[in-house]
Amino acid sequence: MNIKELQNIVRENGVVGAGGAGFPTYVKIDERADTILMNCAECEPLLKLHRQLLEKYAFEITQTFSMIADTVGAKEAVICVKKEYEATIRALEEWADEFPKVRLHLLPGVYPMGDEIVMIYEAIGKVVKPGGLPIGAGVAVFNVETVYNIYRAVSLGHPVTDKVVSVVAEVSEPVSVRVPLGCTIGEVAALAGHVTTEDPVYFVGGPMMGTIGSPDAPVTKTTNAILVLPKDHLLVRKKRTKSSIQLKRAASVCCQCQMCTDLCPRHGIGHPIEPHLFMRAAANKDFQNVGPFVNTHFCSSCGVCELYACPQGLAPRSLMAEYKAGLRKAGVKPPPEPRVAPVNAVRELRKVPEHRLEARLGLSKYNVDAPLKDKTVPVNKVKILLGQHIGAPAKAVVAKGDLVKAGQMIGRPAEGLSVGIHASIDGTVAEVTASHVIIQRAGWKGRE
Repeated sequence: MNIKELQNIVRENGVVGAGGAGFPTYVKIDERADTILMNCAECEPLLKLHRQLLEKYAFEITQTFSMIADTVGAKEAVICVKKEYEATIRALEEWADEFPKVRLHLLPGVYPMGDEIVMIYEAIGKVVKPGGLPIGAGVAVFNVETVYNIYRAVSLGHPVTDKVVSVVAEVSEPVSVRVPLGCTIGEVAALAGHVTTEDPVYFVGGPMMGTIGSPDAPVTKTTNAILVLPKDHLLVRKKRTKSSIQLKRAASVCCQCQMCTDLCPRHGIGHPIEPHLFMRAAANKDFQNVGPFVNTHFCSSCGVCELYACPQGLAPRSLMAEYKAGLRKAGVKPPPEPRVAPVNAVRELRKVPEHRLEARLGLSKYNVDAPLKDKTVPVNKVKILLGQHIGAPAKAVVAKGDLVKAGQMIGRPAEGLSVGIHASIDGTVAEVTASHVIIQRAGWKGRE
């Protein structure tokens, strides 16, 4: 198979980055990649699904990963797994002799090892240019579930119609479950037994970078986790604090200790992101030097500064994200040749152990088994978004009243950066808009 053929299969079958922002995967299948990495670091604390998938489908995923390497002409394919994922490592080692181009790299149990920029340096010693893509350094990174979806597309002709989601925290039966795209967050949470707290809050995407979600919101190709949390949990209170209040707190108590910068993972590998200087400038409305503001473009929003480093409990990550969004809206772009410092000599001493992070956030008691249930759960109605990925939303190719089958394309890729969208259940199209398609299972009347 050549690159173009593989790109077309991946694009038509709707494969996108399943571990992050939903970048269309076909773009990463690039002959410039001399090294490809597979990310099995779990992007957030408490998540289980990637290591579970890799353990269960070790042969299929490794074989597909090797095929991708051969297709793009990569010299090396590196599977990056945290060293504490012992069952997954054992499953991979069974097939080590089958794929000579593939090697295993064991990662330390620190956060945010799932940040691809950090992982690239950790695994192969390359520093990706600030604001640049890994391919600029000759590297492509694929998430475990993404590679599994490529396997299904290439070997089984199966498009992306479902998602594995870890459901943890205040639930009686924590679980990782496979659900159809477009079912609701509330439906998925209900698969983990009963809720064990009053007035639960659904934290979608993980404790560090997730957001508070509605139980009626649809599952997408990038929904990795649902944390059911008490309404008074630290993470919930942090998310609900207004930025105007956070800014006033920064002006009042930020002591410029520099811990936020010292522990910033991107700063540690030389990227020009210095949260303490941003906090000083923003809190004092000092715009003489715009550098601290413009450099927010290079923040990954991992949350280490805000949820671990700051002794005052301030919110540099949230404030930088707001400023960054404002700059983008105003058309302000990052500098084309940003300053790059050498990798910090004490970087190794400033890594954040994941178990300490969980303890700091009051999450340790939730780090329990969440077994994988790999059979897709049936649902009666789905709301499938046409824009579940970075780039242009797909264009609907169905109309109200059409009968569709699971796996049928309901949205064709748009011009430019885009992928196909497919029905996740059999049923009748109940609604079509520019943003979504609703499908109801035959015979289901809904709430009456």
